[in-house]
Amino acid sequence: MSQSVKETRLHIFLLLSLVAVFVWSFIGCFDIFTWVWETLPVVIGVTVLVSVYRKFRLTGLAYVLVWIHVIILLVGAHYTYSRMPLFDWIRDAFDLSRNHYDRLGHFAQGFVPAIIAREVLLRKSPLRRGGWLLSIVICFCLAVGCLFELFEWLVAVASGSAAAAFLAIQGDVWDTQKDMALCLAGAVVSLLVLSKLHDKALKKI
Repeated sequence: MSQSVKETRLHIFLLLSLVAVFVWSFIGCFDIFTWVWETLPVVIGVTVLVSVYRKFRLTGLAYVLVWIHVIILLVGAHYTYSRMPLFDWIRDAFDLSRNHYDRLGHFAQGFVPAIIAREVLLRKSPLRRGGWLLSIVICFCLAVGCLFELFEWLVAVASGSAAAAFLAIQGDVWDTQKDMALCLAGAVVSLLVLSKLHDKALKKI
């Protein structure tokens, strides 16, 4: 079996499994309004990737990372980020002040887009590996994090009573700043840990 066939099968599996998790996420979700807004980025992002698949196919590493990120988002949409059961247990077991599942989501918000941005820039722009590439990727991820916080703010203003579930602030007045800091940390960690592996994946394209 050729490498391209294996990769195509992997991509089909990732997409079909996401559809299954998407359906599960909707069934019995905690709050339908929150679910719609939490899954909107998933619908937009996956739709874009599918629509450009034939013209611009990403590396397997990038697709796997997107898959992980979408799973995190869909689980958060199902329970709402402040009520994810596993992280409720972690909160109680370690006597933490809050459920930190949303922190994982914001870390992934930098970790995954960093590789996507790096790949697009290396393949579609004159940029090469080095300081400028790192700087632009990190700035892009910060912009994504900031844009999402603005999106959360606008939805919260419009939603009224559902704002608390959507924002998942849980009484932390510095929640927005911590979310953006975690997005930044995710981008930096991703570039430090995955760049060499990503370069190997890019050579196979």
